Amino acid sequence: MISLSLAEIASIVGGQMHDIPDAGRTVTGPVVMDSRQVRPGGLFVAFAGERVDGHDFAAGAFEAGAVAVLAARPVGVPAIVVDDVVAALGALARAVVERLGTKVVALTGSAGKTSTKDLIAQLLQRHGPTVWPEGNLNNEIGLPLTALRADAETRHLVLEMGARGVGHIRYLTELTPPEIGVVLNVGTAHIGEFGGREQIAVAKGELVEALPAHGIAVLNADDPYVSAMASRTKARTVLFGEAENADIRAENVRLTDLGQPAFTLRTPSGCSDVTMRLYGEHHVSNALAAAAVAHELGMPVDEIATALSEAGTLSRWRMEVTERADGVTVVNDAYNANPESMRAALRALVAMGAAAKAKGGRTWAVLGEMAELGEDSLAEHDAVGRLVVRLNVSKLVAVGGREAAWLDMGAKNEGSWGEESVHVSDARAAVDLLRSELRPGDVVLVKASRSVGLERVAAALLDGESVIGAEGGAASR
Repeated sequence: MISLSLAEIASIVGGQMHDIPDAGRTVTGPVVMDSRQVRPGGLFVAFAGERVDGHDFAAGAFEAGAVAVLAARPVGVPAIVVDDVVAALGALARAVVERLGTKVVALTGSAGKTSTKDLIAQLLQRHGPTVWPEGNLNNEIGLPLTALRADAETRHLVLEMGARGVGHIRYLTELTPPEIGVVLNVGTAHIGEFGGREQIAVAKGELVEALPAHGIAVLNADDPYVSAMASRTKARTVLFGEAENADIRAENVRLTDLGQPAFTLRTPSGCSDVTMRLYGEHHVSNALAAAAVAHELGMPVDEIATALSEAGTLSRWRMEVTERADGVTVVNDAYNANPESMRAALRALVAMGAAAKAKGGRTWAVLGEMAELGEDSLAEHDAVGRLVVRLNVSKLVAVGGREAAWLDMGAKNEGSWGEESVHVSDARAAVDLLRSELRPGDVVLVKASRSVGLERVAAALLDGESVIGAEGGAASR
Protein backbone atom coordinates (compact mmCIF):
# COMPACT_ATOMS: atom_id res chain seq x y z
CA MET A 1 0.00 0.00 0.00
CA ILE A 2 1.04 3.67 -0.02
CA SER A 3 3.50 4.69 2.68
CA LEU A 4 1.89 5.80 5.93
CA SER A 5 3.55 6.52 9.24
CA LEU A 6 2.42 4.68 12.33
CA ALA A 7 1.20 8.00 13.74
CA GLU A 8 -0.93 8.54 10.61
CA ILE A 9 -2.37 5.04 10.82
CA ALA A 10 -3.18 5.47 14.51
CA SER A 11 -5.00 8.70 13.71
CA ILE A 12 -6.95 7.13 10.85
CA VAL A 13 -8.12 4.14 12.88
CA GLY A 14 -8.55 5.96 16.18
CA GLY A 15 -6.03 3.73 17.93
CA GLN A 16 -3.46 4.04 20.71
CA MET A 17 0.21 3.35 20.07
CA HIS A 18 1.90 0.84 22.36
CA ASP A 19 5.62 -0.06 22.49
CA ILE A 20 6.31 2.12 19.44
CA PRO A 21 9.67 3.91 19.81
CA ASP A 22 9.34 5.83 16.53
CA ALA A 23 5.85 6.98 15.56
CA GLY A 24 7.25 8.38 12.33
CA ARG A 25 8.27 4.97 11.03
CA THR A 26 6.34 4.13 7.86
CA VAL A 27 4.48 1.08 6.72
CA THR A 28 5.54 0.38 3.16
CA GLY A 29 4.80 -3.32 2.83
CA PRO A 30 1.63 -5.41 2.59
CA VAL A 31 -1.13 -5.48 5.19
CA VAL A 32 -1.79 -9.12 6.08
CA MET A 33 -3.70 -11.19 8.63
CA ASP A 34 -1.57 -14.34 8.20
CA SER A 35 1.79 -14.06 9.97
CA ARG A 36 3.31 -16.39 7.38
CA GLN A 37 2.66 -13.72 4.72
CA VAL A 38 4.43 -10.90 6.57
CA ARG A 39 7.02 -9.04 4.54
CA PRO A 40 9.52 -6.41 5.72
CA GLY A 41 7.82 -3.06 6.15
CA GLY A 42 4.34 -4.55 6.41
CA LEU A 43 1.51 -4.32 8.92
CA PHE A 44 0.18 -7.42 10.65
CA VAL A 45 -3.53 -7.41 11.56
CA ALA A 46 -4.36 -9.59 14.57
CA PHE A 47 -7.85 -11.06 14.64
CA ALA A 48 -9.17 -13.19 17.48
CA GLY A 49 -10.91 -16.06 15.71
CA GLU A 50 -12.88 -19.00 17.07
CA ARG A 51 -9.94 -21.39 16.86
CA VAL A 52 -6.87 -19.18 16.36
CA ASP A 53 -6.02 -15.85 17.96
CA GLY A 54 -3.80 -13.71 15.74
CA HIS A 55 -2.49 -11.87 18.80
CA ASP A 56 -0.53 -15.03 19.68
CA PHE A 57 1.47 -14.60 16.46
CA ALA A 58 2.27 -10.90 16.88
CA ALA A 59 5.83 -11.43 18.11
CA GLY A 60 6.61 -13.74 15.21
CA ALA A 61 5.16 -11.24 12.74
CA PHE A 62 7.34 -8.49 14.18
CA GLU A 63 10.42 -10.70 13.94
CA ALA A 64 9.54 -11.41 10.30
CA GLY A 65 9.69 -7.71 9.50
CA ALA A 66 6.29 -6.23 10.33
CA VAL A 67 6.63 -2.58 11.36
CA ALA A 68 3.74 -2.96 13.81
CA VAL A 69 0.61 -4.90 14.66
CA LEU A 70 -2.98 -3.67 14.44
CA ALA A 71 -4.49 -5.31 17.49
CA ALA A 72 -7.26 -5.30 20.08
CA ARG A 73 -4.81 -5.38 23.00
CA PRO A 74 -1.11 -4.76 23.70
CA VAL A 75 1.02 -7.63 22.41
CA GLY A 76 4.53 -6.84 23.66
CA VAL A 77 5.77 -5.54 20.31
CA PRO A 78 4.99 -2.27 18.47
CA ALA A 79 1.22 -2.13 18.09
CA ILE A 80 -1.68 0.18 17.34
CA VAL A 81 -4.45 -0.91 19.68
CA VAL A 82 -8.09 -0.34 18.75
CA ASP A 83 -11.47 -1.33 20.14
CA ASP A 84 -12.60 -3.05 16.93
CA VAL A 85 -9.94 -4.47 14.61
CA VAL A 86 -12.40 -5.12 11.76
CA ALA A 87 -13.70 -1.54 11.84
CA ALA A 88 -10.14 -0.18 12.05
CA LEU A 89 -9.05 -2.23 9.05
CA GLY A 90 -12.01 -0.85 7.09
CA ALA A 91 -11.20 2.72 8.07
CA LEU A 92 -7.61 2.27 6.95
CA ALA A 93 -8.73 0.85 3.60
CA ARG A 94 -11.08 3.77 2.97
CA ALA A 95 -8.38 6.31 3.76
CA VAL A 96 -5.89 4.65 1.42
CA VAL A 97 -8.38 4.32 -1.46
CA GLU A 98 -9.40 7.96 -1.09
CA ARG A 99 -5.78 9.11 -1.21
CA LEU A 100 -4.99 6.97 -4.23
CA GLY A 101 -7.95 8.09 -6.33
CA THR A 102 -7.84 4.81 -8.29
CA LYS A 103 -10.94 3.71 -10.22
CA VAL A 104 -12.92 1.23 -8.13
CA VAL A 105 -14.96 -1.45 -9.91
CA ALA A 106 -17.18 -3.49 -7.58
CA LEU A 107 -19.37 -6.46 -8.42
CA THR A 108 -21.90 -8.63 -6.68
CA GLY A 109 -24.39 -11.36 -7.52
CA SER A 110 -25.70 -14.68 -6.26
CA ALA A 111 -23.49 -16.70 -8.59
CA GLY A 112 -20.44 -16.10 -10.76
CA LYS A 113 -18.85 -13.28 -8.75
CA THR A 114 -15.38 -14.76 -8.51
CA SER A 115 -15.24 -15.97 -12.11
CA THR A 116 -16.42 -12.58 -13.38
CA LYS A 117 -13.99 -10.74 -11.13
CA ASP A 118 -11.19 -12.82 -12.63
CA LEU A 119 -12.35 -11.93 -16.15
CA ILE A 120 -12.63 -8.20 -15.41
CA ALA A 121 -9.15 -8.23 -13.90
CA GLN A 122 -7.62 -9.96 -16.92
CA LEU A 123 -9.22 -7.45 -19.26
CA LEU A 124 -8.35 -4.32 -17.30
CA GLN A 125 -4.76 -5.24 -16.56
CA ARG A 126 -4.09 -4.89 -20.28
CA HIS A 127 -4.72 -1.16 -19.80
CA GLY A 128 -2.83 -0.56 -16.61
CA PRO A 129 -1.83 -1.93 -13.21
CA THR A 130 -4.84 -3.67 -11.68
CA VAL A 131 -5.44 -5.05 -8.20
CA TRP A 132 -8.08 -7.69 -7.54
CA PRO A 133 -8.80 -10.20 -4.75
CA GLU A 134 -7.33 -13.66 -4.71
CA GLY A 135 -10.10 -16.22 -4.46
CA ASN A 136 -13.30 -14.74 -3.07
CA LEU A 137 -12.12 -12.22 -0.46
CA ASN A 138 -15.42 -10.40 -0.50
CA ASN A 139 -16.40 -9.62 3.09
CA GLU A 140 -15.62 -6.97 5.71
CA ILE A 141 -12.12 -8.42 6.20
CA GLY A 142 -11.16 -9.68 2.75
CA LEU A 143 -12.30 -6.59 0.87
CA PRO A 144 -10.19 -4.04 2.82
CA LEU A 145 -7.19 -6.38 2.75
CA THR A 146 -7.50 -6.43 -1.05
CA ALA A 147 -7.94 -2.64 -1.26
CA LEU A 148 -4.81 -2.14 0.85
CA ARG A 149 -2.75 -3.92 -1.80
CA ALA A 150 -3.27 -0.94 -4.11
CA ASP A 151 -0.52 1.65 -4.45
CA ALA A 152 0.21 4.86 -6.32
CA GLU A 153 0.67 2.91 -9.58
CA THR A 154 -2.69 1.12 -9.39
CA ARG A 155 -5.06 2.20 -12.14
CA HIS A 156 -7.96 -0.18 -11.45
CA LEU A 157 -9.13 -1.72 -8.19
CA VAL A 158 -11.56 -4.60 -8.80
CA LEU A 159 -13.51 -5.73 -5.75
CA GLU A 160 -15.98 -8.53 -5.14
CA MET A 161 -18.77 -7.84 -2.64
CA GLY A 162 -20.64 -10.63 -0.90
CA ALA A 163 -23.58 -10.39 1.48
CA ARG A 164 -25.36 -12.55 4.02
CA GLY A 165 -28.00 -9.99 4.78
CA VAL A 166 -29.39 -6.57 4.02
CA GLY A 167 -26.89 -3.82 4.82
CA HIS A 168 -23.71 -5.83 4.24
CA ILE A 169 -22.99 -4.50 0.76
CA ARG A 170 -23.88 -0.98 1.83
CA TYR A 171 -21.17 -1.25 4.50
CA LEU A 172 -18.61 -2.50 1.99
CA THR A 173 -19.36 0.35 -0.42
CA GLU A 174 -18.70 2.79 2.41
CA LEU A 175 -15.22 1.32 2.82
CA THR A 176 -14.33 1.49 -0.87
CA PRO A 177 -16.82 3.72 -2.72
CA PRO A 178 -17.17 2.30 -6.25
CA GLU A 179 -17.43 4.25 -9.46
CA ILE A 180 -18.56 1.24 -11.49
CA GLY A 181 -20.95 -1.30 -9.95
CA VAL A 182 -21.81 -4.64 -11.56
CA VAL A 183 -24.76 -6.80 -10.51
CA LEU A 184 -24.70 -10.25 -12.11
CA ASN A 185 -27.86 -11.99 -10.92
CA VAL A 186 -30.27 -12.60 -8.07
CA GLY A 187 -30.48 -16.31 -7.32
CA THR A 188 -31.03 -18.58 -4.36
CA ALA A 189 -27.57 -18.62 -2.77
CA HIS A 190 -28.00 -18.04 1.00
CA ILE A 191 -31.76 -17.75 0.52
CA GLY A 192 -32.23 -19.40 3.90
CA GLU A 193 -30.47 -16.48 5.56
CA PHE A 194 -32.11 -13.74 3.48
CA GLY A 195 -35.64 -15.10 3.65
CA GLY A 196 -36.49 -14.83 -0.03
CA ARG A 197 -35.29 -13.74 -3.45
CA GLU A 198 -36.85 -10.30 -3.04
CA GLN A 199 -34.69 -9.69 0.03
CA ILE A 200 -31.63 -10.87 -1.89
CA ALA A 201 -32.45 -8.28 -4.56
CA VAL A 202 -32.73 -5.59 -1.89
CA ALA A 203 -29.26 -6.51 -0.60
CA LYS A 204 -27.56 -6.79 -3.99
CA GLY A 205 -29.08 -3.49 -5.13
CA GLU A 206 -27.26 -1.66 -2.36
CA LEU A 207 -24.27 -1.63 -4.69
CA VAL A 208 -25.95 0.49 -7.37
CA GLU A 209 -27.55 2.72 -4.74
CA ALA A 210 -24.04 3.65 -3.60
CA LEU A 211 -22.85 4.77 -7.05
CA PRO A 212 -22.30 8.48 -7.70
CA ALA A 213 -24.17 10.36 -10.42
CA HIS A 214 -21.10 10.17 -12.66
CA GLY A 215 -20.82 6.42 -12.02
CA ILE A 216 -21.93 3.45 -14.12
CA ALA A 217 -24.33 0.67 -13.09
CA VAL A 218 -23.68 -2.48 -15.15
CA LEU A 219 -26.81 -4.62 -14.92
CA ASN A 220 -27.93 -8.01 -16.26
CA ALA A 221 -30.70 -7.45 -18.78
CA ASP A 222 -31.63 -11.15 -18.64
CA ASP A 223 -32.46 -11.09 -14.91
CA PRO A 224 -35.63 -9.11 -14.11
CA TYR A 225 -34.59 -8.62 -10.49
CA VAL A 226 -31.33 -7.05 -11.66
CA SER A 227 -32.61 -4.98 -14.57
CA ALA A 228 -35.20 -3.45 -12.21
CA MET A 229 -32.33 -2.00 -10.17
CA ALA A 230 -31.93 0.72 -12.79
CA SER A 231 -34.58 2.65 -10.86
CA ARG A 232 -32.50 2.47 -7.68
CA THR A 233 -29.42 4.31 -8.90
CA LYS A 234 -28.54 7.83 -9.95
CA ALA A 235 -25.69 6.46 -12.06
CA ARG A 236 -25.87 5.82 -15.79
CA THR A 237 -27.04 2.28 -16.59
CA VAL A 238 -25.44 -0.17 -19.01
CA LEU A 239 -27.23 -3.46 -19.68
CA PHE A 240 -25.54 -6.72 -20.65
CA GLY A 241 -27.03 -10.05 -21.69
CA GLU A 242 -28.68 -11.83 -24.58
CA ALA A 243 -31.86 -9.73 -24.45
CA GLU A 244 -32.56 -7.40 -27.37
CA ASN A 245 -32.32 -4.31 -25.15
CA ALA A 246 -28.85 -5.18 -23.87
CA ASP A 247 -26.12 -2.64 -24.71
CA ILE A 248 -23.47 -5.36 -24.54
CA ARG A 249 -24.95 -8.47 -26.11
CA ALA A 250 -24.03 -12.04 -27.03
CA GLU A 251 -25.34 -13.42 -30.31
CA ASN A 252 -25.01 -16.85 -31.89
CA VAL A 253 -24.14 -18.46 -28.54
CA ARG A 254 -22.92 -22.05 -28.81
CA LEU A 255 -20.58 -24.54 -27.16
CA THR A 256 -17.54 -26.12 -28.77
CA ASP A 257 -17.02 -29.89 -28.70
CA LEU A 258 -15.04 -29.35 -25.49
CA GLY A 259 -17.90 -27.49 -23.81
CA GLN A 260 -16.30 -24.05 -24.16
CA PRO A 261 -18.62 -21.15 -25.02
CA ALA A 262 -18.36 -19.23 -28.27
CA PHE A 263 -20.40 -16.22 -29.33
CA THR A 264 -20.41 -12.95 -31.20
CA LEU A 265 -19.85 -9.98 -28.91
CA ARG A 266 -21.95 -6.99 -30.00
CA THR A 267 -21.27 -3.55 -28.50
CA PRO A 268 -22.26 0.00 -29.45
CA SER A 269 -18.84 0.33 -31.09
CA GLY A 270 -18.87 -2.88 -33.12
CA CYS A 271 -18.80 -6.69 -33.05
CA SER A 272 -16.17 -9.37 -32.64
CA ASP A 273 -16.13 -13.15 -32.17
CA VAL A 274 -15.19 -14.80 -28.88
CA THR A 275 -14.26 -18.42 -28.14
CA MET A 276 -13.53 -18.85 -24.46
CA ARG A 277 -11.17 -21.21 -22.69
CA LEU A 278 -13.52 -21.53 -19.74
CA TYR A 279 -16.06 -24.34 -19.61
CA GLY A 280 -19.83 -23.97 -19.60
CA GLU A 281 -22.39 -21.69 -21.23
CA HIS A 282 -22.94 -19.82 -17.95
CA HIS A 283 -19.63 -18.05 -18.56
CA VAL A 284 -21.21 -16.13 -21.44
CA SER A 285 -23.06 -13.89 -19.00
CA ASN A 286 -19.90 -13.46 -16.92
CA ALA A 287 -17.95 -12.51 -20.04
CA LEU A 288 -20.57 -9.96 -21.07
CA ALA A 289 -20.41 -8.30 -17.66
CA ALA A 290 -16.62 -8.07 -17.94
CA ALA A 291 -16.89 -6.79 -21.50
CA ALA A 292 -19.32 -4.06 -20.40
CA VAL A 293 -16.85 -2.80 -17.80
CA ALA A 294 -13.95 -2.88 -20.24
CA HIS A 295 -15.98 -1.15 -22.95
CA GLU A 296 -16.97 1.64 -20.58
CA LEU A 297 -13.31 2.13 -19.70
CA GLY A 298 -12.35 2.58 -23.33
CA MET A 299 -11.16 -0.83 -24.54
CA PRO A 300 -11.81 -1.48 -28.26
CA VAL A 301 -14.18 -4.34 -28.99
CA ASP A 302 -11.55 -6.41 -30.83
CA GLU A 303 -9.20 -6.16 -27.85
CA ILE A 304 -12.02 -7.13 -25.49
CA ALA A 305 -12.83 -10.19 -27.61
CA THR A 306 -9.19 -11.22 -27.76
CA ALA A 307 -8.79 -10.84 -24.01
CA LEU A 308 -11.94 -12.87 -23.30
CA SER A 309 -10.75 -15.59 -25.67
CA GLU A 310 -7.40 -15.79 -23.89
CA ALA A 311 -8.64 -15.45 -20.30
CA GLY A 312 -8.45 -18.32 -17.85
CA THR A 313 -9.57 -18.92 -14.31
CA LEU A 314 -7.43 -17.31 -11.62
CA SER A 315 -9.16 -19.00 -8.68
CA ARG A 316 -8.92 -22.63 -7.65
CA TRP A 317 -11.62 -25.30 -7.77
CA ARG A 318 -13.86 -23.45 -10.22
CA MET A 319 -14.42 -25.64 -13.28
CA GLU A 320 -10.77 -26.67 -13.00
CA VAL A 321 -10.35 -29.30 -15.71
CA THR A 322 -7.70 -32.01 -15.53
CA GLU A 323 -7.14 -34.92 -17.89
CA ARG A 324 -5.46 -37.92 -16.33
CA ALA A 325 -2.92 -40.02 -18.16
CA ASP A 326 -5.51 -42.80 -18.51
CA GLY A 327 -7.97 -40.51 -20.31
CA VAL A 328 -10.29 -39.77 -17.40
CA THR A 329 -11.18 -36.07 -17.18
CA VAL A 330 -11.91 -34.55 -13.75
CA VAL A 331 -13.77 -31.24 -13.42
CA ASN A 332 -13.13 -29.78 -9.98
CA ASP A 333 -15.85 -27.21 -9.31
CA ALA A 334 -15.92 -27.92 -5.58
CA TYR A 335 -15.37 -24.43 -4.23
CA ASN A 336 -19.06 -23.71 -3.74
CA ALA A 337 -22.53 -24.54 -4.99
CA ASN A 338 -26.05 -23.19 -5.18
CA PRO A 339 -28.95 -24.31 -7.39
CA GLU A 340 -28.01 -21.94 -10.24
CA SER A 341 -24.34 -22.85 -10.33
CA MET A 342 -25.17 -26.55 -9.92
CA ARG A 343 -27.43 -26.49 -12.98
CA ALA A 344 -24.80 -24.60 -14.98
CA ALA A 345 -22.08 -27.06 -14.03
CA LEU A 346 -24.23 -30.06 -14.93
CA ARG A 347 -24.96 -28.61 -18.36
CA ALA A 348 -21.25 -27.97 -18.84
CA LEU A 349 -20.56 -31.60 -17.87
CA VAL A 350 -23.00 -32.82 -20.49
CA ALA A 351 -21.43 -30.62 -23.17
CA MET A 352 -17.92 -31.74 -22.24
CA GLY A 353 -18.96 -35.37 -22.15
CA ALA A 354 -20.78 -35.44 -25.48
CA ALA A 355 -17.72 -36.42 -27.49
CA ALA A 356 -16.56 -38.82 -24.80
CA LYS A 357 -19.93 -40.60 -24.69
CA ALA A 358 -19.79 -41.07 -28.45
CA LYS A 359 -16.61 -43.09 -27.86
CA GLY A 360 -17.97 -45.09 -24.96
CA GLY A 361 -17.05 -42.74 -22.13
CA ARG A 362 -19.47 -41.77 -19.39
CA THR A 363 -20.37 -38.62 -17.48
CA TRP A 364 -20.25 -38.70 -13.67
CA ALA A 365 -21.79 -36.10 -11.37
CA VAL A 366 -20.26 -36.33 -7.88
CA LEU A 367 -22.45 -33.93 -5.91
CA GLY A 368 -22.90 -32.88 -2.31
CA GLU A 369 -24.96 -30.49 -0.26
CA MET A 370 -25.88 -27.00 -1.38
CA ALA A 371 -25.85 -25.19 1.95
CA GLU A 372 -27.97 -22.36 3.37
CA LEU A 373 -31.10 -22.95 1.30
CA GLY A 374 -33.42 -22.87 4.28
CA GLU A 375 -36.89 -24.30 3.78
CA ASP A 376 -36.23 -24.65 0.04
CA SER A 377 -33.41 -27.14 0.61
CA LEU A 378 -35.41 -30.34 0.09
CA ALA A 379 -37.05 -29.11 -3.11
CA GLU A 380 -33.81 -27.74 -4.55
CA HIS A 381 -31.80 -30.91 -3.91
CA ASP A 382 -34.61 -33.03 -5.29
CA ALA A 383 -34.72 -30.81 -8.41
CA VAL A 384 -30.97 -31.15 -9.01
CA GLY A 385 -31.21 -34.93 -8.71
CA ARG A 386 -34.03 -34.93 -11.25
CA LEU A 387 -32.04 -32.66 -13.58
CA VAL A 388 -29.14 -35.12 -13.57
CA VAL A 389 -31.49 -37.72 -15.05
CA ARG A 390 -33.12 -35.32 -17.51
CA LEU A 391 -29.72 -34.30 -18.84
CA ASN A 392 -28.86 -37.97 -19.30
CA VAL A 393 -25.79 -37.84 -17.08
CA SER A 394 -24.51 -41.41 -16.87
CA LYS A 395 -23.86 -41.64 -13.12
CA LEU A 396 -24.77 -39.65 -10.03
CA VAL A 397 -22.78 -40.10 -6.84
CA ALA A 398 -24.51 -38.20 -4.03
CA VAL A 399 -22.08 -37.64 -1.17
CA GLY A 400 -23.07 -36.90 2.43
CA GLY A 401 -26.08 -37.01 4.70
CA ARG A 402 -29.67 -35.88 4.38
CA GLU A 403 -29.19 -33.44 1.48
CA ALA A 404 -27.25 -36.03 -0.52
CA ALA A 405 -30.08 -38.51 0.12
CA TRP A 406 -32.48 -35.97 -1.38
CA LEU A 407 -30.27 -35.67 -4.48
CA ASP A 408 -30.32 -39.43 -4.86
CA MET A 409 -34.07 -39.61 -4.20
CA GLY A 410 -34.75 -36.96 -6.83
CA ALA A 411 -32.79 -38.91 -9.41
CA LYS A 412 -34.54 -42.17 -8.60
CA ASN A 413 -37.98 -40.53 -8.62
CA GLU A 414 -37.21 -39.04 -12.03
CA GLY A 415 -36.47 -42.47 -13.46
CA SER A 416 -32.92 -43.44 -12.54
CA TRP A 417 -32.52 -47.20 -12.39
CA GLY A 418 -29.98 -49.74 -11.23
CA GLU A 419 -26.71 -48.14 -10.20
CA GLU A 420 -27.17 -44.92 -12.18
CA SER A 421 -27.59 -43.06 -8.89
CA VAL A 422 -25.67 -44.00 -5.74
CA HIS A 423 -25.73 -42.43 -2.28
CA VAL A 424 -22.46 -42.69 -0.30
CA SER A 425 -21.71 -41.42 3.18
CA ASP A 426 -18.56 -39.38 2.68
CA ALA A 427 -15.69 -38.33 0.42
CA ARG A 428 -13.65 -41.45 1.14
CA ALA A 429 -16.51 -43.71 0.09
CA ALA A 430 -16.92 -41.66 -3.09
CA VAL A 431 -13.22 -41.99 -3.90
CA ASP A 432 -13.28 -45.76 -3.35
CA LEU A 433 -16.29 -46.11 -5.65
CA LEU A 434 -14.80 -43.94 -8.38
CA ARG A 435 -11.41 -45.61 -8.29
CA SER A 436 -13.04 -48.98 -8.79
CA GLU A 437 -15.37 -47.95 -11.60
CA LEU A 438 -13.82 -45.12 -13.65
CA ARG A 439 -12.57 -46.04 -17.09
CA PRO A 440 -10.78 -44.18 -19.90
CA GLY A 441 -12.92 -41.51 -21.54
CA ASP A 442 -15.07 -40.80 -18.48
CA VAL A 443 -15.70 -37.19 -17.44
CA VAL A 444 -16.22 -36.55 -13.71
CA LEU A 445 -17.74 -33.37 -12.23
CA VAL A 446 -17.13 -32.77 -8.51
CA LYS A 447 -19.31 -30.06 -6.95
CA ALA A 448 -20.82 -29.07 -3.59
CA SER A 449 -20.84 -26.20 -1.13
CA ARG A 450 -17.43 -25.37 0.29
CA SER A 451 -18.32 -26.75 3.72
CA VAL A 452 -18.63 -30.26 2.27
CA GLY A 453 -14.98 -30.36 1.20
CA LEU A 454 -15.47 -32.38 -1.98
CA GLU A 455 -12.26 -30.94 -3.39
CA ARG A 456 -10.71 -33.87 -1.50
CA VAL A 457 -12.40 -36.23 -3.94
CA ALA A 458 -10.91 -34.41 -6.92
CA ALA A 459 -7.49 -34.26 -5.25
CA ALA A 460 -7.55 -37.99 -4.57
CA LEU A 461 -8.45 -38.74 -8.17
CA LEU A 462 -5.78 -36.38 -9.50
CA ASP A 463 -2.82 -37.12 -7.29
CA GLY A 464 0.26 -36.52 -9.44
CA GLU A 465 -1.70 -35.43 -12.49
CA SER A 466 -1.32 -32.21 -14.49
CA VAL A 467 -3.94 -29.50 -14.63
CA ILE A 468 -5.29 -28.64 -18.06
CA GLY A 469 -7.41 -25.88 -16.57
CA ALA A 470 -9.30 -23.06 -18.15
CA GLU A 471 -6.07 -21.52 -19.40
CA GLY A 472 -5.58 -24.46 -21.75
CA GLY A 473 -1.99 -25.05 -20.67
CA ALA A 474 -0.63 -27.67 -18.32
CA ALA A 475 0.90 -27.26 -14.90
CA SER A 476 2.16 -29.89 -12.51
CA ARG A 477 0.21 -30.46 -9.33
